[in-house]
Amino acid sequence: MATRRKVSNPLALAVLASLLERPMHPYEMGRQLVERGKDRDFKFTRSSLYMVVDQCLRAGFCEEQETVRDTQRPERTVYRLTEPGRVELFDWLRELVAEPKSEYPAFGAALSLLMVLNPAEAQELLERRRDVLQAQVEEIRTTRQGALDAGVAWFHLIEEDYRLTVTEAELTFVTRLTDDIAKPDYAQTWHRYFGGKS
Repeated sequence: MATRRKVSNPLALAVLASLLERPMHPYEMGRQLVERGKDRDFKFTRSSLYMVVDQCLRAGFCEEQETVRDTQRPERTVYRLTEPGRVELFDWLRELVAEPKSEYPAFGAALSLLMVLNPAEAQELLERRRDVLQAQVEEIRTTRQGALDAGVAWFHLIEEDYRLTVTEAELTFVTRLTDDIAKPDYAQTWHRYFGGKS
């Protein structure tokens, strides 16, 4: 059963994991996430990252270690992980890995109402989605292979493997659905229920 978290934004996981590695300031955390490609998994802006760090600070998951003064840059506060933060990181991560959760993607909502669209339009829109998905599959494969060729260990690319698997599965589904919508029985059913209403 899911635990109610003091800080519910998943970006907090990235913050705590960064601090597990070593103390750092938020700007450094953000730069490291981008350098490691984790910005594909955690959407953030500079202000949202600082906000989450502040939430973790108030929750007791991290604490200020020092303020670095550099004449070239503004003051920067370096944070370190606390023991409660360490416990939260591992507890939350274990829960997310072990327990499947119902998620409500926008595409699922659209599919539940797809029959409202004229079959020809639905088919055209799905073909466009299929083309985008195919391009995404190729991009992920290229990125992943480039990382492997550069010596990145496979376990640093687990999220890319997951993204590739999910995108390929959606591509297969969309291709099949597009073919099914092109069949005459779909158009006949649509005309019976929605013909003349769109």
